[in-house]
Amino acid sequence: MKNKEIYYKALVANNGKLNEIDLGEKIGFNEEETRAIISQLLSEHKIEYKEHKSCSYSFKKLRK
Repeated sequence: MKNKEIYYKALVANNGKLNEIDLGEKIGFNEEETRAIISQLLSEHKIEYKEHKSCSYSFKKLRK
């Protein structure tokens, strides 16, 4: 899903400046689409619920 990758990259670049819904709206997704993308990223363990400045989600760092 292309939108999921776009949102994930924006989340990483955002670094907690905007909340998750505002970030989605900034890149052109409505709230429903944003929540669906967040749900998918959570299920894939790419992000986690962790308050980080204004945002409630943070990307997981890859472990080697």
